[in-house]
Amino acid sequence: MGYLLKGMLHLELVGALRAVAAGGLRIPTEVAAALAGHVTGETLTSREVEVLRLVAAGRSNKRVSVELGVSEETVKAHMRSILNKLTANDRTHAVTIAIKRGFIEV
Repeated sequence: MGYLLKGMLHLELVGALRAVAAGGLRIPTEVAAALAGHVTGETLTSREVEVLRLVAAGRSNKRVSVELGVSEETVKAHMRSILNKLTANDRTHAVTIAIKRGFIEV
């Protein structure tokens, strides 16, 4: 239900144990991205995962661009790439796939 890295902080360990005990998943972003490469043939970049996390939190492309300090067009390009890599139909579908695969948490 989870995967831990040797160098993780004590608080992260406790959080991971609690998440798994509550029935959730806990996989570090870099591990999830590597696993995604085996599932979809392509991996999400750390920036794509970051964009997807903000989208999952309900942020619009414009708000994501402000928070990340990039243009709205850059966010749209990331979303196109995410949709393509996850073979998702839309933003909501991409978030659902990412949650199921453990890329992001709710």
